[in-house]
Amino acid sequence: MKRLMQLAAFIVAIGMVLPAFAMDLEEAKQKLESAKQQGLVGEAPTGYLDVVQAGEDARAVVNAINSARRAEYTRIAEKHEIPVTQVETVAGKKAIEKTPDGQFVLIEGQWVKK
Repeated sequence: MKRLMQLAAFIVAIGMVLPAFAMDLEEAKQKLESAKQQGLVGEAPTGYLDVVQAGEDARAVVNAINSARRAEYTRIAEKHEIPVTQVETVAGKKAIEKTPDGQFVLIEGQWVKK
């Protein structure tokens, strides 16, 4: 299991050094709130963002933020010696609970405006 976690962390690290056309994390953080308010991006119970509706940079924002989340979830899982899926599930639940009214969350496979 530890080997699998190391492999996941390595894959995340490789993903962070994608070609220059990929959006960096800081730019994604700056665009995230606007993308959520526009209904382009929403929170899923998996602990990750997903595209609700294609629009300006929505996929790039999702990819950059999810890459950072994946790395953090992996770090937490390794620290506590628990499966990363457990961390993802808890994070997803918290993210959905914290999502403000008017933004989208994925509930039972359907995007719902909270």
